[in-house]
Amino acid sequence: MSSAPLPLDPNPIRFGTDGWRGVLGVDITVERLLPVAAAAAQELAHSAPDGLNSRTVVIGYDRRFLAPELAEAIAAAVRGCELEPLLTETAVPTPACSWTVVERQALGALVITASHNPPEWLGLKIKGPFGGSVEGEFTAAVEKRLAAGGITAPIPQKVNRFDGRGEHLDGLKRKLDIRALVQGLKAMNLKVIVDPMHGSAAGCISELLGADAQALVEEIRSERDPLFGGNPPEPLERYLDALIISVKEAASTGRPAVGLVFDGDGDRIAAVDESGRFCSTQLLMPLLIDHLAGARGLPGSVVKTVSGSDLMRLVAEDHGRDVIELPVGFKYIAAEMLAGDVLVGGEESGGVGFGMHLPERDALFAALLVLEALVEGGQALGARLDALKQRHGGASHYDRLDLRLADMEARRRLEGLLAEAPPTEVAGLPVQEVISTDGVKLRLGPSHWLMLRFSGTEPLLRLYCEGPDPQRVASVLGWARDLAEAT
Repeated sequence: MSSAPLPLDPNPIRFGTDGWRGVLGVDITVERLLPVAAAAAQELAHSAPDGLNSRTVVIGYDRRFLAPELAEAIAAAVRGCELEPLLTETAVPTPACSWTVVERQALGALVITASHNPPEWLGLKIKGPFGGSVEGEFTAAVEKRLAAGGITAPIPQKVNRFDGRGEHLDGLKRKLDIRALVQGLKAMNLKVIVDPMHGSAAGCISELLGADAQALVEEIRSERDPLFGGNPPEPLERYLDALIISVKEAASTGRPAVGLVFDGDGDRIAAVDESGRFCSTQLLMPLLIDHLAGARGLPGSVVKTVSGSDLMRLVAEDHGRDVIELPVGFKYIAAEMLAGDVLVGGEESGGVGFGMHLPERDALFAALLVLEALVEGGQALGARLDALKQRHGGASHYDRLDLRLADMEARRRLEGLLAEAPPTEVAGLPVQEVISTDGVKLRLGPSHWLMLRFSGTEPLLRLYCEGPDPQRVASVLGWARDLAEAT
C-alpha cells in the first residue's frame, strides 16, 4: 500500500534580491528560521573558496523586535552544523558584518534584519566570504537543501561575542583623514544632522567624527524604536519630515546644514541639502563620482543600474570613465566590483559601494565621502549639486511611483503589451529609444526617460522617471499610471 504524498508547503521559503524577509510571526518564525540558518551555514562551508580554512560564521542583527534573540537562536543552529558562530555584542549596521567577514577571513555572515522594510517585518541576509551578498545560485542551493530535508540539531551554549560595531568604525577611520575632515567642516561652519531612522547606524557618525566634532553633529531619532515611528525605516522623502525641519531650522539661524539619513540596517543613504531639499543617490552618486575621480584621482569605472540618473553617466564620462549599466539590484553591481576595477557603483534606492572598500553597500562610508566632497569643494550640498548639474547640462528631476496592480493577470497583460508593442509616444513626446536591460525604459530626450519595471513576485509595477522639471516628471508618471490601470 503506497503512502499519500506529503502536502506541499503553501508558503515555501524563497529568497529575494538580498535575503529572505517576511512578516515576523507569520513568515519569519523560530521554527522556520533555524533550518534556513543551518542550510545557509552549510552552504557557506560547502562553497568556501580553496585555501579558506575558517570555520567561523559571523552573526549580526539590527534593532528590530526579537532580532537579538533570533540572532542567538541561529548561533545555536550554526553550532549544530559543527561551525563556529561569532555573534556581535550589539545591534550593528549590516556592512559591519561584511567588514568583519573580510577582516577575519570568515566563511561568511548571517544577519537578522529586514533592512528598510516595514516595522512588522524581519529576515535574514547572507554575506559571502568576499564581504558582499551571495548571488542567486547560492540562495538556490540553500533552497534546495531546505527542500531535501535533513536534521541538524541546534546546540545552545555560550556564544563567542565581539565588538562588530567598533571594529567596523575603526576600519572606516583608517580609510579617511578624519582630523582634516573635521577641521574642514569647522572652517565651513557646516552643521551635520544625522537621522538613523531609529536603526542600527545610530550614533555611528558622531563616533566616527569624534569628540572634536561634538559641536558640529546633531542626531535625531537615534533611540531604539522597533516600530520606527510607525513608518518603514527607508530613506525616502515622505518619511523624513523631522530631518527636513531640523535642517531648515539650522538655516534660519544663518548656519548651513546637511542632513544625512540611513535606513534600518545602515546600508542605504540619502541626504537633505541646506534648503531642505531631499537628495537621493540620484544626486549623491554624481557628487561622489566627481569627487573620487576628480579631486582624489582614483581609478576605475562607474557602475550604475538602468534606473540611475543620466547625470551619473555625464559626470563619469566628463572624467573619462567607462560607465557600465546593469539591471536593478546591488548584487549585479557587487559582481562587477569583484570582476573588475570599479571606482563607485550605485543604485537609485540608496545603495552605494566603492572599489577601495567592499563589494557591498556601506552607508556610513558613503556619508563620510559625501562630507569629504563638501569640504574639498568648499560648498554646502545644494550649492555643490546645482553647480554640478549646470556643468553637465542643466537641471534634471527624478521621481518614482510604486503602483499595485489589480492582480497577477493584470500584470501579465501589461508585461505582454510592453514586450510586444512598447509605446511610441509618452505624454506627447516621441520615444527615441527602447531599452530592455531591466523592464522597459523609454528614452524621451536628454536626461529624460520613463522606466516601467515589475516586481519579481507580486503584482507591483515600479515607475521611474527623470525629466527637465518636476511638472514634466509628474505628467509622465501620471501617463504611465493611466496606461497601467487601463490595460
